[in-house]
Amino acid sequence: MDLVTGALGKLPSKLSVLLSDEYKLQTGVRDQIWCLTRELESLHAALRKVAEVPPDQLDEQVRLWARDVREASYDMEDILDTFLVRVDGDPKGPPDANKVKRLVKKMGNLFSLSKGKARHEIAAAINALSKQLEDVDKLRGRYRVDDIIHKPAARTSIDPRLPALYTKASQLVGIDEQRDKLIQMLTEGDHDMQPNQEMKIVSVVGVGGLGKTTLVRAVYEKLTMNISYKAFVPVGQNPDLNKTLRDILIDLDKQRYTTVFNLTILDERQLIDELRKFLMDKRYFIVIDDVWDIKSWVTIRTALDDNSLGSKIVITTRKHDVAEEAGCSYKLKPLTHDRSKILFYGRIFGSQGECPLQFSEVSEKILMKCGGVPLAIVTTSSLLANKSRNIKLWNEVCDSIGSGLRSNDNMENMRKILSLSYYDLPSHLKPCLLYLSIFPEDYEIVKERLIWRWIAEGFVQRVEVAQSLFENGESYFNELLNRSLIQVAVTNEDGTPWSCYVHDMVLELICSLSGQENFVTTVLGDSWQRTPPSGSKKVRRLSIRNTTWRIMDDISKLRTLAIFRPAIINSMPSLSLCHLLRILDLEDCNLKDHPSLEFVGKLFHLRYLGLANTEYAGVLPVEIGYLQFLQILDLDGTKIQELPPSVVGLRQLIRLHAGDEIVWSPTNGLRALTSLEDLRGVTVDSASLAEELGHLRQLRFLSVFLESDLSLTSDEEECKSVESMCKAFVGSLGKLHKIQTLIVETVDEMKTDLEGPVETLDNLRDLRIQDTSSLPTWISTAAARLSSLDISVDRMRTEDIQVLGMLRDLRYLKVRVRVRVLERFTVSLDAFPSVKTCMLFGLSAVPSMFPKGAMRKLEYYCFDIRLEAFSGGDFTIDDLSFGHLPSLDLAEVLVFNGEGTISKDVKEINEKLKHEAHVHPNHASIYCS
Repeated sequence: MDLVTGALGKLPSKLSVLLSDEYKLQTGVRDQIWCLTRELESLHAALRKVAEVPPDQLDEQVRLWARDVREASYDMEDILDTFLVRVDGDPKGPPDANKVKRLVKKMGNLFSLSKGKARHEIAAAINALSKQLEDVDKLRGRYRVDDIIHKPAARTSIDPRLPALYTKASQLVGIDEQRDKLIQMLTEGDHDMQPNQEMKIVSVVGVGGLGKTTLVRAVYEKLTMNISYKAFVPVGQNPDLNKTLRDILIDLDKQRYTTVFNLTILDERQLIDELRKFLMDKRYFIVIDDVWDIKSWVTIRTALDDNSLGSKIVITTRKHDVAEEAGCSYKLKPLTHDRSKILFYGRIFGSQGECPLQFSEVSEKILMKCGGVPLAIVTTSSLLANKSRNIKLWNEVCDSIGSGLRSNDNMENMRKILSLSYYDLPSHLKPCLLYLSIFPEDYEIVKERLIWRWIAEGFVQRVEVAQSLFENGESYFNELLNRSLIQVAVTNEDGTPWSCYVHDMVLELICSLSGQENFVTTVLGDSWQRTPPSGSKKVRRLSIRNTTWRIMDDISKLRTLAIFRPAIINSMPSLSLCHLLRILDLEDCNLKDHPSLEFVGKLFHLRYLGLANTEYAGVLPVEIGYLQFLQILDLDGTKIQELPPSVVGLRQLIRLHAGDEIVWSPTNGLRALTSLEDLRGVTVDSASLAEELGHLRQLRFLSVFLESDLSLTSDEEECKSVESMCKAFVGSLGKLHKIQTLIVETVDEMKTDLEGPVETLDNLRDLRIQDTSSLPTWISTAAARLSSLDISVDRMRTEDIQVLGMLRDLRYLKVRVRVRVLERFTVSLDAFPSVKTCMLFGLSAVPSMFPKGAMRKLEYYCFDIRLEAFSGGDFTIDDLSFGHLPSLDLAEVLVFNGEGTISKDVKEINEKLKHEAHVHPNHASIYCS
């Protein structure tokens, strides 16, 4: 059971802040803090050990102790943060531009002899923390926790994957097609009598419960009927590689290695040598099932000799990095809906035809929730097998999937399998995964929103100075994807994940774990869900998904509030009661008629304020400047039209999404927000404001609207102003060396010229520019590592296409040219080596302009052309040949009629495209629209 370590991991670093020179603490207080820090670190280490013990092997007293430690850690953090808010927040007067100078001065003298009151307050805070820690220590001594932690029960439980190893092939549903595909991958190019055949290694990768072991077992049985030397060996989450190597040898020759040869006396190196020696002259087939890490696979692979006899190795894994390391990868897909029904109904009624009509609707709902995962289908159908004539129970089971199924041996078996992935997570990823329980089932979770929430919760820690918190959080997200605990929902243009979802069965597991640890409390209907009860009535994180609000527990300690149903807003109690609130996420809630957000100014602990898509039309209160700990402010989708001057006092702000309608009112002060990493929706209408952007050296993401100064009266003044602003903007851009994404839009199609000297933008990956006069030359000189480019320009020269073709990392390209380019362009044979998606409008970019070798990875191609270009002789029908684009999947040709419809030419083009689709080596879809 993973007992989340609460705030313990953050407390030592927060205490160390008080040891800095600027606080000038007395020696006695400093010594207290040092002792307290060391004890907290020790406690944190103890809890991490507890987290490694599965729930069925954890002593009840240890569980209760860990719960109390966790709750105490939150209380200790509240005490410390409240003190820091009082010291640093200065919420006594209206914020102004000189606020930070006054705060620094106050902090510098805070603990001098003349500041007895402040010295007394911090001493009281440290004493309160020490008292909390003393109480916890008494519990540890009373229950001998250390002994229990260091001596967990022996792991004697039966491996829940074992039944899959012995499932009869006749009982499998939907396996034939995948089995045959895997067999083809393993046998393609085989010749029985030909010498020097290469070894084939295929990895099967997929989420737990998808049927990897079952599939590979079927392939193993089919392909090894005439092979003498074969082995099927599981590895598991906590591998004993010596045992794995011994098991392979025993499977290969049971007689030799159980009666003649004593394997137990050999160490790892000797076992590898023995295995390589044994396999040296033998053709073999070995399955390595359930590999969890690259290191284990590399060790096993070292022992398997490649003797050029056509041997085969298959591995199964939940992790994509292991599959990639192994080589040829086969991603196992869920069952189709039809095959899911066959499996589901077959296990309950014998066949679909035997299912009573009244169960059809609920069955469809259950199957949708199972998502084609065989383990989920088998488990759920087994649960329902004894309830086949009780529709009420079926509906209860359907409603409970994804939010806590009733105890059942089959369901527990599935959860054990899924939980293997959870217990394998490093400690910093476990709270990140449990945090997903705050979102409703079937909810599409935007990656950026999730990562910013993790940061505000304090789950993401900076590992390297050069790495931003968001980048580290993104690595957490990618690791959960790699472990198949979350799935990609939508991707960006360059193929990177934009959003994710959690499979219902995984969600059921993490909701259960979250409830056990009092991690997230959920309001569903009129009930509060915390299953099983955690033993604490304190609510730390609250997820509300209904239309009413009833206070049933203590919310005075509330840290996170997320609301997913808009109607609840008008019935909520005052949130100013939740003075410890750190995260307030009202995204998508309807605040259109909400009177005021003034209460936000009293939430001094707030780190995250999300108002996206709320349509709030009021003002952002000036008290927002009191929130000295605020890190994320999202106003996108509101109707707020002005930011108060006090915003420039938010020195810890790392993300600001200002929204489309907001005009930045302060002409001086943006430069003060030096912690900003993500700035979006800012309207720039002057050279001075453009110049201030250059002071935000931590920016990774910048999205701006360039707009002419509305106060100017003459066209000449406006033209000069725009020119000066663009020059200042390009100058600032050259100072943003960490920028990764840049979006530049213009208001009312204002023409901009973004040409100018830029030294380096080595980190820029995504560039989007709307309505500029020409392609900026700095794209090829300073931003040579672009992976995505979307640009609309007035004019483009043919040599500009050649410049773009030399961007070696470019994967997504979209160009719109206002003044059509009539002449042909040419590019080199190796141009656009990485482009997968290409859309060119206004260039008449027929595929013949790309020689064989260029665009070799292109999968989607869209371009436009005038119909009269064919009849006028500029192009011929042969220019629409696509055979030299080997990776093409889809091509769209947009034909425009400038001189009316020419039916003969249209027909000829359609016939040509149909022919090209037919003869294309990749059987691409090619059509005209």
